[in-house]
Formats: sequence, structure tokens, C-alpha cells
Amino acid sequence: MKGEIIFVTGIGTSIGKTLVSAVVTEALGADYWKPVQSGLEGPTDTETVRSLVKNPHVRFLKEAFSLQTPASPHLSSRIDNVHISLEDIVAEFNRQRDPEKITVVEGAGGLMVPLNEKDFFTDLIPLLGARVIVVSNQYLGNINHSLLTAEVLKQRKLPVMGWIFNGTYHVNEEDIVRWSGLHKLGRIEQEDKVDAGVVRRYAEAIRPRLLQHLQRKY
Repeated sequence: MKGEIIFVTGIGTSIGKTLVSAVVTEALGADYWKPVQSGLEGPTDTETVRSLVKNPHVRFLKEAFSLQTPASPHLSSRIDNVHISLEDIVAEFNRQRDPEKITVVEGAGGLMVPLNEKDFFTDLIPLLGARVIVVSNQYLGNINHSLLTAEVLKQRKLPVMGWIFNGTYHVNEEDIVRWSGLHKLGRIEQEDKVDAGVVRRYAEAIRPRLLQHLQRKY
């Protein structure tokens, strides 16, 4: 399992990818990387994960691109007059990563968020050689968004570890698992407060399933 790369995506924005990334990072003692950060007001995703993860083995890699404007990377980079290329992202990852360790990579928004005028996160994932964890939560429309995400992953033949559900439980979860054919790795409940202790608790609960699926061949 050393050197494995796990890409955390969501069925949309504000789904809980950063929290799930923190839990998976804590659980595996993995390194964490956010390739593109759009919007620099308030804590970045890397800063948020750093505040939630206390596993001493974790390293936090520097973003390949840090953009001022809170928008999709292709628009944010256009406004900031920065050119994002897949080659630069991959080169920066290879420069920083420890090939002996697992790395958790957090995307932005969903799979079809554009990085530039022609490339999407679906184009980056295979270049990183990553397996995908999909984050879903409960809202009106989440079945459609979840199944569309699963369909894109299947069409692109991207290896998927499974779902992590975030927020209040709903029976829709079991339907999404059944219809998508993707495994359920675990869930994170709606918490009044999220801190390092909460992240550690979920990390301990989900670790066995993560290790089990990392041992699977895709």
C-alpha cells in the first residue's frame, strides 16, 4: 500500500470533502495535498486539514497553484492571469511526494470542474495514478448528482474505492450504493462541532475499511 494515492472528490461543492480528507489522512497517517486552492480569504483547505489532523506521520504538501478568486480553477486562474497545466500539477506532485507513503489528494468541487480551458479533474486523476473516494451528503437532488458522478467514473474507467457519506443519515444512501454498484466505506454524522478529536474518532472507525479496499486490485 505504500505510495498509494487517494483522490477525494464530491458530488458537488460544499459536500464535506475537506472533512473527509482530514479523516482519511488521519486514519492512514497519509500525506495531504490540495493541488489547486481557489480563494485565499480565510483558512485554506490545507490549513483546515492541518488543524484537524494530529497524526504525527502526516506531511502537508504545498499547493501547486494558490489563486485569489474563489471560483472554479479555470475561471480563477483566468482572472488571476495564471496558466494551469496538468503537466505542472503532476511535476509539482512528483517533486514533493514521498513515494513510500500514501497521499490523500483533495479535489475542488466535483469531477467535472475545469482546471483550464480543456482539462478537468477527470483528466488529472489518471495522471496521478489515484484511486477515488466519493463524498456525498443528503439534500434534494443528491441521488441524481451521486449517480451522475458514479457514471462518469465508470465511463472514464477510474478506479473507485467507494462512497463516504457526510451529514444526517437518509435511506437514500443505501439506494445510491445499490444503484451505483460502488462500496460504502463509511459515514460521518452531522456534528455540532468538528475538531481534531472528532476527526480522530471517525478515522479510527473507518480505518479498517480503508485498509481493506486499498488491498484490492482494480
